[in-house]
Order: sequence, then structure tokens, then C-alpha cells
Amino acid sequence: MLAEVSIFPVGEGVSLSKWVGRCLRIIDGSGLRYQLNPMGTVIEGDYDEVMEVIRRCHMAVLEDTERVSTYIKIDDRKGTKEAMLKKVQSVEERAGRPLSR
Repeated sequence: MLAEVSIFPVGEGVSLSKWVGRCLRIIDGSGLRYQLNPMGTVIEGDYDEVMEVIRRCHMAVLEDTERVSTYIKIDDRKGTKEAMLKKVQSVEERAGRPLSR
């Protein structure tokens, strides 16, 4: 399963890197494959593992804030491994070139 997650405190100003960094330490420590992007983080793994990591991130931000918003987008396809890599490779093959800059 792939889950793109964006977690942020409400009412804590415009810079979110403090909380993103806190969540990335949790995600990195989980051992799951992930990819940070400008709008969130994609995490790959089994449903229960991914959701537990997202829960831990949400609770870590909530520890010292009054309100947290967590957005999750899930793509769950049976029998797929390395979905993050394969999805990008498939699009790049159709385009005939690498698309990341």
C-alpha cells in the first residue's frame, strides 16, 4: 500500500519544518520505504504498519499543539511490491525520458 500523508498543526504559524522533521524521524525509524515531497510524504508498506506510523506522527505533533490536521491519500493494490518506484518508472517509460528535475 502507498499512503501520502500531510500532517500539520493548526494555528502554529507558516513554517512547518519543525513538525515535518519530527514526523520524518518517526517515519525513517520505522524502516518503511518513504519519499518526502514538497506537499507531504509517501509511505509504502502493509496497511497496519503504515497506519501505525501515521498515527505515531499525528500524536507526536499533537503533543505540543492544540489542533492537528492529518490528510491521508491511499493507493492499495494487491500483489504490488515497490509501488513507489514502479509507478514513476512506468510513467517515465511512456514519456520516453526521466521526468524528475
